[in-house]
Amino acid sequence: MSSANSDARADWNSRIGLRTGVSFAGNAPELDPPDGTVAVAGGSQVTLDWKPVDGAVGYQVHVAESANGPWSELDHAGRDVLAVPHPPYVDTTGTPGVERWYAVASLSDVHVEGPLSAPVSAVPLATAGSVTVSIDTGSDLGELDRPWRPMIGSEHLSHALSTDTTGGSVVGEELSAALRAAHEELGVTHVRAHAILCDDLGVYREVDGGPVHDFGGVDRVYDHVRALGLYPVVEISFMPHDLASDPSKTVFDYDAIVSPPKDWSRWHDLVRDLTAHLIERYGDEVVEHWSFEVWNEANLEVFWSGTPEEYLQMYDVTVAAVRSVDDRLVVGGPSSAAAGWVEELLAHAEEADVPVDFISTHTYGSPPLDFRPTLARYGHEGTPIWWTEWGVTPTHFNEVSDAVFAGTFLLRGMASAMGRIEALSYWVVSDHFEELGRPPALLHGGFGLRTVGELRKPRWWALAMLERLGSRRLAASSTGDGAGSLIEVIAATGEIGVTALLWNLTLDQTKAAGSDELARDVRVELTGLEPGATYQLVHERVDQHHSNVAAAWGRLREDGQDWPDAEQWAQLKAADRLDEIESPRAVMADAAGTVSVDLTLPMPAMSLLTLT
Repeated sequence: MSSANSDARADWNSRIGLRTGVSFAGNAPELDPPDGTVAVAGGSQVTLDWKPVDGAVGYQVHVAESANGPWSELDHAGRDVLAVPHPPYVDTTGTPGVERWYAVASLSDVHVEGPLSAPVSAVPLATAGSVTVSIDTGSDLGELDRPWRPMIGSEHLSHALSTDTTGGSVVGEELSAALRAAHEELGVTHVRAHAILCDDLGVYREVDGGPVHDFGGVDRVYDHVRALGLYPVVEISFMPHDLASDPSKTVFDYDAIVSPPKDWSRWHDLVRDLTAHLIERYGDEVVEHWSFEVWNEANLEVFWSGTPEEYLQMYDVTVAAVRSVDDRLVVGGPSSAAAGWVEELLAHAEEADVPVDFISTHTYGSPPLDFRPTLARYGHEGTPIWWTEWGVTPTHFNEVSDAVFAGTFLLRGMASAMGRIEALSYWVVSDHFEELGRPPALLHGGFGLRTVGELRKPRWWALAMLERLGSRRLAASSTGDGAGSLIEVIAATGEIGVTALLWNLTLDQTKAAGSDELARDVRVELTGLEPGATYQLVHERVDQHHSNVAAAWGRLREDGQDWPDAEQWAQLKAADRLDEIESPRAVMADAAGTVSVDLTLPMPAMSLLTLT
C-alpha cells in the first residue's frame, strides 16, 4: 500500500465515528438477560449458549477474569457492531488452561442493552476434540433460502463506464464483467451503489437562478446496468453542487457532497422528476423490480453534515417525491451504519404517518442483527429487512478482505440470515473501487469479491459454493468440539444430488491468518441413502492452500512488486479455480444406508461435498 493510501485510511478511520447525543429516539425497552447461559470448553475455544429472549435484536457477550468482574464487551476485533443475533457464540480469545467468566446481555436495539445474565465460567482446553456431522438425506426442510441473491454492492455505477486503467486493466470493462458474473454465476438480481445524483452525471444545475434537470447521464448508467441483467437499487445520493447548502462538505476521492439541500422544494422536484423519468424510460419494471433508498449512512457525520432531524426531513420529502409519481413504488431507509437509527426511523414514521416499505442498514465484522422484533413493535411485521451493506470489515485496505477468513465469515453470515433477512448484500463486487483512491496493488485489502484482473477471492468462492447447493434444505446436526459454533454445515438436495457445505470459523479476527489449534477432524455421516448403492463423491475446498488467490500471488510475487507481469497474470488466471482437495471417488452406502466421509477442516476453511 502506498503512503498516500495509508494516510487516507488513517484519516478515514478518524472521521467515521457514529454521531453522539442524537436528540430523537424510539421506544426500545430494556430487556431481561437471557436464561440458561452455559459455557462449554473445547480445544482453544469456549462455546457459549443461552435461551433466546422475546424482543431481542441481538446479544452482547461480556467477559471478565472473575465472577465479580470487572466486565467488558468481548471484542472479536470486528471493528463495528460486536453484538451477535443469536447463540451459539464461540470465544477463541482466551488462553488454554486459564479460566474466564462470561455473561450475556439482551439488546432491544443496537444501543439499548439490558442487564447481564448470571455469570458462567469455562477453561479452554489445550487439546482439540473431533466433530461429527449427521445429514438426513431423506428429510426436507423446505426451499433453501438464498439471501445473497437479491443484491450486491458496487462502486458508484458511472465507474462501470470508465475507460481508465488500473494495474493495466480497463476499469469499466472489469467492473461490468464482475457485475455480470454476479448475476450469471451467483444468481444476484439487483445492484446497489452510491452517488447517482453526483455531478459527474450532471443531473442538476442552476442557470440564472433556476433549476435544470438532465438525466442523460443517469440513462447511460442504468441502461448499462440493465444490459448486464441487473436491476438497480436507487440510492438517492449524494447532493448536486448547485443544490447543496454547503458544497464544501464532501466525502471520498470523488468529492461527493454530503450536505442537506439549500432548498427542500427543489430537492423534492429533482427526486420527483428523476422518478418520473425512470418510469417513462423503463416502464412498469420500475414499479415491479426497482426500489429507492434514502441516502447512505446519515448517522455518520462523514456522510451527512446535517442534523439527525434534517435526515428525517430528507426521508419525508424524498418519500413524498417518489410516491407522488406512483404510490406503488418501493422506498425505505435509513441505510444506516452500525445498525443504527432503525428504531428511530420507525418511531418517526409512526408519528409522521410516512411509509417505510423496507428497513435497510449496515454492519461489518459480525453476522447481522435480527430486526424482526423491532418491526413487530411498530406493527410492521413482514416488512422486508435489507442489509444493503455488510462485510468482514469496515476498514479500507485491510488484508482480511483478501483472506480465506473473509470467505468463511461470509458463509456464517449468510447461514445466520437464512429465513429472517430478505437481502444480505456484500460490499462490494469488485476491487475496481475508488472511495479512497484506486487500487495501489493487486492485493491491497480491497472490499471487492474479485480483484483487479478479475481473479476470484475466497469470498467469491463462498458465494459460488452457496449458489451450488441444492434447492431443498436437508436436516443436519452436529456434535463434538465446537459443533454448531466453530464448525457449521448447510446441506441440501437437488438435481445434482446431495450437497453439504461445511466450514470452520471463529469471529475472532486476531486469528484471521489461521490457527492450527482450531483445526478440527470432522466425520460427515450422510444417512437415508439406498443401502449398498454406489455414489460419486466430489470434495472442493477453500483454505490457505486451495482456491486462494492471495497464496497464489504470494508464491509468484517478487519483493516490492505491486502488479503481476504478463507471465504471472497467466499463471494466476490458470490458478483461478475452485480446487478439488482429492480426486472424485466412488463411495458405497452401508447396510443402513449411510455414507461416512472423514476430513480435516483447518480454521479458516470451507468444504463443499457433492454426492451423486
